[in-house]
Amino acid sequence: MVADESPELIPARMVNEYVYCPRLFYLEWVDGRFADSDDVALGRHVHRRVDIESGSAPRPEEGVLREARSLLLSSPALGVIARLDVVEGEQDHVVAVDYKKGKPRSDGTPWPSDEVQVVLHVLLLREHGYTCDRGEVYYAATRQRVPIVVDEDKALWARECVARARAISERLTPPLPLVDSPKCVRCSLVGLCLPDETNTMLGFTERAPRRIVPKDPDTAPVYVTEPGSMVRTRSQRLEVTKDDEVLASFRMIDVSQLAVFGRVQISTQTLHELFDRAVPVLWFTYGGWLKGWAYGLPSKYVELRRQQTITHAQGGLGLARQMIAGKIHNCRTLIRRNARCDQQAVTQALAQMGRRAATADSLSTLLGIEGTAARLYFQAFPSLLAAPEFADAFAASGRNRRPPRDPVNAMLSFSYALLLKDLIATTLAVGLDPYLGVYHRIRYGRPALALDLAEEFRPLIADSTVLSLINNAEISASDFISRAGAFSLTPNGRRTLIRAYERRLAATVTHPLFGYTISYRRVLDVQARILAGALVGELSDYTPMTTR
Repeated sequence: MVADESPELIPARMVNEYVYCPRLFYLEWVDGRFADSDDVALGRHVHRRVDIESGSAPRPEEGVLREARSLLLSSPALGVIARLDVVEGEQDHVVAVDYKKGKPRSDGTPWPSDEVQVVLHVLLLREHGYTCDRGEVYYAATRQRVPIVVDEDKALWARECVARARAISERLTPPLPLVDSPKCVRCSLVGLCLPDETNTMLGFTERAPRRIVPKDPDTAPVYVTEPGSMVRTRSQRLEVTKDDEVLASFRMIDVSQLAVFGRVQISTQTLHELFDRAVPVLWFTYGGWLKGWAYGLPSKYVELRRQQTITHAQGGLGLARQMIAGKIHNCRTLIRRNARCDQQAVTQALAQMGRRAATADSLSTLLGIEGTAARLYFQAFPSLLAAPEFADAFAASGRNRRPPRDPVNAMLSFSYALLLKDLIATTLAVGLDPYLGVYHRIRYGRPALALDLAEEFRPLIADSTVLSLINNAEISASDFISRAGAFSLTPNGRRTLIRAYERRLAATVTHPLFGYTISYRRVLDVQARILAGALVGELSDYTPMTTR
């Protein structure tokens, strides 16, 4: 048996994307990465009628085509497949009409990306025997049709665009982003592509990166902690019920992830709906230990996972050094900002170890540096706490876990679990494998890469959440349970910590490298995408998120 090596047909819509931006074409067609936006939603609304198949489309020798909508045509010779919005019959010929939500150029002509798509539609109709000498673009914003006469020059140009798009699709890495292009501002993939950020890190532009807009600014995690509750879907809403009583209800479009603790059931219908929306589900023990997650189909970004596997197999020392140097820097900053007594000796030692971490010659050396830095950091941690009862208990036992032996350690462990689940969700969304890390050792069931990314964010997000709860007197001894010397949070204590954690993620920060202000939740996504760029060779190195 001979394998089918015929080239895959490229949708005409993807050739449109190629002419608009080669990188956008690569990200969508080759990597299968898509993102919704207001413009994309408006485009779907404009196409709502023409996307429904209607009208007969007999071949020319079989009858007369009067009008057909959503007509699927393909051509191996042209190497293109397309779904034509409308084909109208006019006497002895037909006209291809393509619907667009926007408006034509200022001189009334169509945009090149729209034009190439219509030209390909005309060529497809010709290959199927129809007489077609022109197409039209209907621009919904101005309610006008712009005709496109397809001559030999136009046909040759369109074929060349298909050939160039196919050549790019065979590359292992995407083209570099456009530089300072106005096209990027309204692009649905700007948050995935990071054009300004990539060009800044590569030194291709001196312009400050434009502020990127979060993909879904209104979405948020849903936490279910009530024992015996059930999560269902009803009328496009996520409902949490117990004993037939509705405890909470959320619009599905507002849910970014579902985190359930302990004895909570989730209906199969709900899982299907969440998977269709690429919303991860994460299961925790009642005490806050992450047990597992489910996400639906894996990312189509195969090259990223391949390069991640290669980097993991080679050790990934360069990436690990940057992550740990970033963590030590942020630990030092947290002490400098919050210490209630002189900790200059500790901060100076941390500064020195941060420099050593950035140049460590092996993972074992890096592990030793990180371990020493962590010991010094947690020795100084009680000096950051305003409540003596919490500070004294932590100072007596130090950092410990499994089980935590004081309230501060119980909060730290719970916060780290929340941070880990967010980074698992982030790595899955980017297309990374959470298990294949560059610093943490591989163990059965351990999300090593998510733990790697968590290092620089532990002081910035998790530790800062604990500090704010204690120093603002938002939590007290009554929010903890002690059994045989082990401490855990009460249900009210867990809810209090989760609220504070989400508040911290929503807080904004000025990115030290790019200069714009975004939320910490968005920073998690940006850093994961910078790591992906470093893994596939688009960026020379990983740059951690650090604050001053």
